[in-house]
Amino acid sequence: MSRAIERFSQKSPTQRFAAFAVLVVSLGLVTVAERDIQRRPAERIRGNKLLWRLICSNALGAVGYLRWGRRRTK
Repeated sequence: MSRAIERFSQKSPTQRFAAFAVLVVSLGLVTVAERDIQRRPAERIRGNKLLWRLICSNALGAVGYLRWGRRRTK
């Protein structure tokens, strides 16, 4: 068994649940951002779609896109 798995299994159930919850939220944010980029026309996105896809590969980038990367409709 690898050291990382050993260390993880030594954590309390609460700590393991918290890590799992963070992982699920992070994957959810990335999924929502990627799906929005895929479906939104390029003229309604600030900047290049490919660049935003690269930035959204983690949760912090996804939050940035969802906050600042989309143009609002009037």
